[in-house]
Amino acid sequence: MIGAGPNGLSAAIVLAQAGMRVEVYEAEPTIGGAARTMELTLPGFRHDFGSAVHPLAVGSPFFSSLPLQEFGLEWIHPPAPLAHPLDGGRAVVLQRDLDAADAALGDDDGGVWRRMMEPFVSRWNELCEDILEPVVHWPRHPLLLARFGMQALLPATTLAKRFRSEQARALFAGLAAHSFLSLSAPLSGSFGLVLGAAAHAAGWPIPRGGAQAISDALAGYLTSLGGAIRLSSRVERLSDLPDYDVVLCDVTPRQLLAMTSAYRGDARATLSSQSDSYRHALKQYRYGPAAFKVDYALSRAIPWNAPECARAATVHLGGTMEEIAASERTMARGQIAERPFVLVSQPTLFDPSRAPEGKHIAWAYCHVPHGCGEDMLPRLEAQIERFASGFGDCVLARRVWAPADLEASDANLVGGDIMGGAMGPMQLAFRPTARGYRTSSPKVYLCSASTAPGGGVHGMCGYNAARVVLKDLGMPTLPLCDRGDC
Repeated sequence: MIGAGPNGLSAAIVLAQAGMRVEVYEAEPTIGGAARTMELTLPGFRHDFGSAVHPLAVGSPFFSSLPLQEFGLEWIHPPAPLAHPLDGGRAVVLQRDLDAADAALGDDDGGVWRRMMEPFVSRWNELCEDILEPVVHWPRHPLLLARFGMQALLPATTLAKRFRSEQARALFAGLAAHSFLSLSAPLSGSFGLVLGAAAHAAGWPIPRGGAQAISDALAGYLTSLGGAIRLSSRVERLSDLPDYDVVLCDVTPRQLLAMTSAYRGDARATLSSQSDSYRHALKQYRYGPAAFKVDYALSRAIPWNAPECARAATVHLGGTMEEIAASERTMARGQIAERPFVLVSQPTLFDPSRAPEGKHIAWAYCHVPHGCGEDMLPRLEAQIERFASGFGDCVLARRVWAPADLEASDANLVGGDIMGGAMGPMQLAFRPTARGYRTSSPKVYLCSASTAPGGGVHGMCGYNAARVVLKDLGMPTLPLCDRGDC
């Protein structure tokens, strides 16, 4: 296994559960990929390098089948999954309980929200079984998936217009903006549906101690199965590896191309050799927009103009649906938004262990074009100040991550793309190519976020890829429920 991110570790676990001897090579001195927690600003302030809030991790069918709590993973659920401030000291807060959300959104929109979300909240586990599988597959719950697809294919702006109030439209637009798509693009509505349903069905929790706790729990379980992890072991060429039966790569198409660009003409040549047609298909793979991220060490909690924003670990900053749509449309055109949509995480409100006593951390990012070199810090902080007057006075230190900085710390974040590739319809269906997890070499497989179902900390790319490996090897695979935690 090349790469000890959540997908690489998940694939390794599936194969180790099947009785295979597994070794994981990780280029960095710490496991986790984008799910790492480090002191990035000042001593004692522990920041998440990448992911911070994890609705898809707590709701992952694969993670839920593992005894990760026995290896230190503990979920913290804030009082509310999400807050979305508006001008004038107002905010809309998404309640975890669907009845409470219905009541909070009022007579105008509570019923609309319920009708949109309830079919997927009530059957969340079944929905996940289909949407977290490869896109091209025979659905286990075809009627449910068809109902989801009829709405998911629509633009977010079309779905948001079902709501009457400015607050509800803004709330849904913020959810959909996680897609990195223009909100007028097909499929952008799917992110709003999935993340909204997840908020009610599973919550938007944070792991105690940070995202590293997820990676450490996966690694701990893997080693309990006999798996080995080699840190600071960068693999430049697949042909330099020992003669393993199978190699799975938690890397993007660009890294796989580099690893197979040259190989020795010896017995291990087949490990690196890829057909010209497959290499051409990988070269056509499109990466998506980027993140511009800032980590903050704070003297006190963020002073929100709307105090109810302190009830959630995640806060969406962008104002109205129209403003968010304009920001994402500008970014999708390869331009810079003057008032970008900003995502903020404030974990120390609920996990004070991650900062010195009385101090806090925050994590914020906005969307920018792929590989963007523009300094977005003034625009990003202007959005925070807009909804939290006096925020700048709280900042003790900051660590700024341009897209190139993100890629330098995790090679899978090509050009700052945190989703593993662009989310267009064809590329989503055939991710990264029509071969899916298989490559043109019978011994090499892909299992990164560049494969289906895509980005997010859920481990399902690795799980799906490992099941393909076992099938190709003629080895039995157990359904998740047979592992004891349905």
